Amino acid sequence: MGWFQDRNFEGAENMNIRKALALIAVFAGTTMIAAGSEAGKPVTVKGYVLDSACAFTKGLTKPLSADCARACARAGSPLVIVADDGTIYWPIADTTPASGQNTKLMPLAGRRVRASGKVYARGGSTAIVIESIAAETAQK
Repeated sequence: MGWFQDRNFEGAENMNIRKALALIAVFAGTTMIAAGSEAGKPVTVKGYVLDSACAFTKGLTKPLSADCARACARAGSPLVIVADDGTIYWPIADTTPASGQNTKLMPLAGRRVRASGKVYARGGSTAIVIESIAAETAQK
């Protein structure tokens, strides 16, 4: 409130501005706390590794084939993990400068995996910094 006390706000219009600024400050602080509490949340994801273009343009939940997923990745399409619930996880690096993750995922392209790592969400997108990933074994 120190900033407000230093200002000479008089009249109803200035009082409304003062209240609006206070509400904006409270809202911004609350939003930053809420966003920060979910950032880097550890998770385990089960799903398929496929190229991002097919995940979005064809609505695939699993690849047509491993060869197809690898061919698209070699052509430059980023590989993603499509979880069982339909969430698309963009594998990212937590280093600066960041590096692409296709090299790490290429041996698993087209396969069902179990990946563990930290998840970040922003603007409707979900990313994962993969700490461990392995192909799921076939269940009997």
